Amino acid sequence: MSVPVIDTFGVATDAHMPFLQQALDAIQVRRRLIEFCPDWLKGLGKIEVCSVRVVRYKPQRRCLIEYELAGQGLPGGSVTILGKARAKGLDRKTFELLQTLWRGDFGPETVDGIRVPEPIGIIPPFQMWLQTKVPGVTATELLLKSDGVLLARRIAEAIHKLHQANVPAHRSHSMAGELEILHQRLPLVAQMKPAWTSRLERLLTACDRLGATLPEPQIRGIHRDFYPEQVLVNGADLYLLDFDLFCAGDPALDAGNFLGHVTEQSLRTLNSPQALADREKALAERFVELTGESSRPAVQAYAILTLVRHVYLSTQFADRAPFTEALLELCEQRLVSTGRL
Repeated sequence: MSVPVIDTFGVATDAHMPFLQQALDAIQVRRRLIEFCPDWLKGLGKIEVCSVRVVRYKPQRRCLIEYELAGQGLPGGSVTILGKARAKGLDRKTFELLQTLWRGDFGPETVDGIRVPEPIGIIPPFQMWLQTKVPGVTATELLLKSDGVLLARRIAEAIHKLHQANVPAHRSHSMAGELEILHQRLPLVAQMKPAWTSRLERLLTACDRLGATLPEPQIRGIHRDFYPEQVLVNGADLYLLDFDLFCAGDPALDAGNFLGHVTEQSLRTLNSPQALADREKALAERFVELTGESSRPAVQAYAILTLVRHVYLSTQFADRAPFTEALLELCEQRLVSTGRL
């Protein structure tokens, strides 16, 4: 039987990831699952790969592939799994991190419903690791609903739980690193918009001043890429996704990064940076309740720095480009309110 393969990106032609050709071949995928993931397959009986779909792709860097499996031993007769492949080599550390969380307080037995997807195994020939695809709706959509304030508070509890997990990180990220990203990206905006050069330079100087005001944080393992798309809600369960950038850093960065993304989403989709302010306040207040009042300045600072980063990010997407100047003005207003601009 022919297995449908949906590859709108044409990943099979990527010379930097030649193994993707086999990763799109249902027969090869089934063979590798049996070879490298026997523990997960144990008790499931005979499985078949029913469909293959490339979900996300960054040329010459990484690829996310969705596999639908069928088998009598599977709950409901089928399951969908996700394979994450990387050009520079198998990302064992992220897989092992997910294993640690799954086997700890983020697995199926957790009573608070805050979980991570189940890690399945690794397929070295594909430079790929696998996890189950969990059902649900992203917080991006649900924060807009009537109970968005309650969800925002729960998201604060979820990220705080990750910070308290004491999971070792193999890399770190500091305020200096956050500012360095801005110093790399905003000059690129100035190249596109030369008339904004002096404004962008003043913005960078103000960001440096803001960062310098914060005391040394208590370092924890942090997500570092935490925003509404990374939270999936399925009934009473809340799943944290995509730990590729997990590192040691300031927990306030995760809360601030989330807030900055919500503000940007609000400006772009609801025509006002204040449209979701009650959600932002709920998340910030709950996070500060859990971490202490001393974390508030850092949360606010990282929220502003995230908005500044979005000035650059908006230039990379056609649907966001019309909002670049509005974002720049908003960042200027926020930094003026801090007294740093």
